[in-house]
Order: sequence, then C-alpha cells, then structure tokens
Amino acid sequence: MIEGSLPPVEFWCELQCPDCRTALDDVRALRARFGDALTITLRHFPLEKHRHAYPAAEAAEEAFAQGKGWEYVEAVLARVAELDRRGPELLVEVAAELGLDAEEVDTALVDGRHMLVVDADQAEGKAIGVTGTPTYVVAGRRLDGGKSQEGLLEEIIALLEA
Repeated sequence: MIEGSLPPVEFWCELQCPDCRTALDDVRALRARFGDALTITLRHFPLEKHRHAYPAAEAAEEAFAQGKGWEYVEAVLARVAELDRRGPELLVEVAAELGLDAEEVDTALVDGRHMLVVDADQAEGKAIGVTGTPTYVVAGRRLDGGKSQEGLLEEIIALLEA
C-alpha cells in the first residue's frame, strides 16, 4: 500500500452510547497501528432514546472548533452514565476540565451554531443505512458495531490494508 493512501474511517458515534465508549478501544488501536497515515472522522448520529446525545454532539463540535475534539469525545464517553443524569451541565464541566473555553461551549449549546453539522451527519447517516451506533464506514463499506464489536477491528484493518 502506498503511504498516505489509506481510505479514511468514518466513526459514526453517539456520545451517550455505552457501546461507543467501548468502541473507542478500536479507534485507539487503529491510531496506534496506522498513526498519521489514517484519518478517522467523527460523525454524529444522536439517537432519540438518549435525550442528551444531541447537545453532546453540538458540544463536541465546539470542542473540535477549539482544537480538542477527540479529547472531549473521549472524556464525555468515559462519563456516559453521568451524562444521562446531568446533561448539559456535565458537557460544560468537561470542557472546563480540558481547558476549553467552557463559556463558549455553553453558548454554543444555546445558540445552536453547530446544529447544521449534527443535522447533516444524522441525515447522511440515515441515507447510507446507519441505524445505530457505533457504526464505521471504511472504503465505502458500512460496518455496524452496535450489536457486537467482536471481530470488527480485524475487519476494519483488513479493509484498510486491502
């Protein structure tokens, strides 16, 4: 494989999803194996059953705008149960803990500046058949991880190295 020719990986995620928290181990393993040669893009797919998933996606977009998106995603997913109880208060707290402009994250949740990105991701996800999270798209192939992560990492690696 020619260096830099790896297909990108889209990680369709919902920040209130316990399975997505588990899937971060696969994302970390992919980064460790392929390093900077692999682009992993977070795509939002907030599910209606999780009432804080949509604001969490918006807050994550603000964290990406401030340069710490992946750190924010990992920190929020590490506290899924707490997010369920505390909602937007936790989202702002995590931002402050990471050294982000927490006031700006709070403002972004109020003014909806990232709604279009989240809505577009959700619409595209539905259009390509995403029904749950985590889901990956690698080399044009959708891999659904919501039911089981078993064997998924190996399948992603095989697609990347094909």
